[in-house]
Amino acid sequence: LFFKHNTFMLGFALKNRIISNSFSSQRKCKNNLKFSFASRRSFSKINNGKTNEFDVIVIGGGHAGCEAAAASARMGAKTVLITQKKDTIGIMSCNPSIGGVGKGHLVREIDALDGIMARVADKSGIHFRVLNTSKGYAVQGPRAQADRELYKNNMQMELENTPNLTIKEGTVEDLLLDSSSIHSNSYSSQVRGVILKEGEEKVLGNGIVLTTGTFLGGTIHIGERSIKAGRLGGEEGPIHALAEKLKTHFPLSHMRTGTPPRLDGRTIQYEELTPQPSDDPPTPFSYLNKNVDQFGNFITCHLTWTNDKTTKIVSDHLHLSPKLIGGEGNGIGPRYCPSLEAKVKMYPERNHHVFLEREGLNTHLVYPNGISTSLPEDVQLSMLRTIKGLEKVEMVKHGYSVEYLFCDPTSLFPTLETKKIKGLYFAGQLNGTTGYEEAAGQGILAGINAGLYSGGKPPFIIDRSQGYIGVMVDDLVTKGTNEPYRVFTSRAEYRISLRADNADQRLTELGYKVGCVGEKRYSSFLEKKEEIQKGFDFLSSISLSPHEWRKRGVGVGQDTTPRTGLDVLSRYKVSWNQIATIWPDSVPQLDERIGRQLEIESFYVDSLEKQKKEIEAFKKDASRLLSPEINYSILPFLSKEEKEKLNKVRPTTIAAASQISGITSSTVMELLKLS
Repeated sequence: LFFKHNTFMLGFALKNRIISNSFSSQRKCKNNLKFSFASRRSFSKINNGKTNEFDVIVIGGGHAGCEAAAASARMGAKTVLITQKKDTIGIMSCNPSIGGVGKGHLVREIDALDGIMARVADKSGIHFRVLNTSKGYAVQGPRAQADRELYKNNMQMELENTPNLTIKEGTVEDLLLDSSSIHSNSYSSQVRGVILKEGEEKVLGNGIVLTTGTFLGGTIHIGERSIKAGRLGGEEGPIHALAEKLKTHFPLSHMRTGTPPRLDGRTIQYEELTPQPSDDPPTPFSYLNKNVDQFGNFITCHLTWTNDKTTKIVSDHLHLSPKLIGGEGNGIGPRYCPSLEAKVKMYPERNHHVFLEREGLNTHLVYPNGISTSLPEDVQLSMLRTIKGLEKVEMVKHGYSVEYLFCDPTSLFPTLETKKIKGLYFAGQLNGTTGYEEAAGQGILAGINAGLYSGGKPPFIIDRSQGYIGVMVDDLVTKGTNEPYRVFTSRAEYRISLRADNADQRLTELGYKVGCVGEKRYSSFLEKKEEIQKGFDFLSSISLSPHEWRKRGVGVGQDTTPRTGLDVLSRYKVSWNQIATIWPDSVPQLDERIGRQLEIESFYVDSLEKQKKEIEAFKKDASRLLSPEINYSILPFLSKEEKEKLNKVRPTTIAAASQISGITSSTVMELLKLS
């Protein structure tokens, strides 16, 4: 079977899904294709226009789309990435940074599955820091400030050099659906392809990954002025035709996000500000890299703060804030990356930090992280000039907010396939998330599963005990969200096991078995695994009395119980290098990063053993499957609320059902009888 950790989902796939063996077999139903969600046409009309055929179609060239397309292609699926403009692929629309607490964990997991974000960040990063170093290893997160142009160019180069991948310019206006071959109560139809703008071309495919970002029904707001767009200054238009069609099948609502103004760095008085240098040496994102490309060209970021004058200007002009399409209470912005207006409303007595981050090596543009705003342009400039160091600043681009449509993610399976349309996968902001890393994490999972689906293979699931990707997806598909969702380490109940340093140990083997991890990465992983085992074998083989340890400078207790090297490393704040100096002739010669890994694993050895038992209990529940065909409305032991929520979410396991808010423990016991 594909993966020992996911046998329960394999069973679910074999029991409950009808998967075609090949694209050619699916085309047998071509005379019953349904176009435009509502109208029917004969297949002969398709052939009147230009038609291309692929295994997987990825729509959108943002962070989710890039990872989805690359992953599908790595799976061996003939893949096409359709985007409005090729030269905007991989663009960093907001903050030119990758990673952070929780987010850095996601990037490492993407890398462990042979994704491209980490490698591109290592090529493009101009400022690297590991955040939360004063706290435990489990919550430390790598972060990099990237050169915006370098990142975009390196991402495009990665995709252009990816076998099995075609990049195509175009705007998708409709999906091509077929309901004739559906023999399941859960699906209404399945995808066959897409129709490009004005029906000028059809692209056929087995699976589709939709990653529309902020362009689906996108509207930009600056003060009381609105513009139909998904990103300011770009040539791409908003996606409205497809949005209207999707509304007939999926529950769509409004969300919004924002970006701050961009500043001319030559007009900033840096001498008055607190410098934020890069780590030296930097910590790369990718497990394949020991160094980063721009080391030696690093920049220094700077820290400043808002003040009472800033707060007053914002407060005095709140009445000029945008009137959202979604109305009061809708078009909700990100709770954990709020606009300056939201900060002033919630915490009028506080000053807020502003990180000044240069956008590249060959530009004077500066990104003021922490003051996203959509107030009128003149108000933005007045507000900026109240901040220390920015008294004479010139604003190059104004900030704005963008309102867009997202789909209730409880409409999805844990594979990110939609529950209504077979072979259609959603990823990124379309699922209610915020952030490049969250989008990319969903993109790689959706791309892998679209590739598997196109080849008639069982799906791939990452559960809550295996990765932050699994935590994020499980939160979304079982609980949904009514505000932009971002990943935090606090969301993971098994975070001691889900660290940024061990993502490859958790996921690379699984990725290799499913086919998305290449031989180069897998060989590197096996070498690392062998080195770690050598280190642990050595630590377990050496043992001294407390007296002998103390003679060698290790402050262990004064009892008579012998301690192994593993005991000392885990309990007495001793480094691998200290151990190595005590046994210079017998210690294995290991890479510095392996020594660091041994220190971390040893530090958590007792906690990991306890968490291992918790994970085993979780997997026992996760292995108890629930059929997606269950009609919860007729079950007498369910309350009205439980019937509504279970019918909406349609959990596939007992573990997923227990995660749904409002489902009681007694109901879970009854559901066990149905599993």
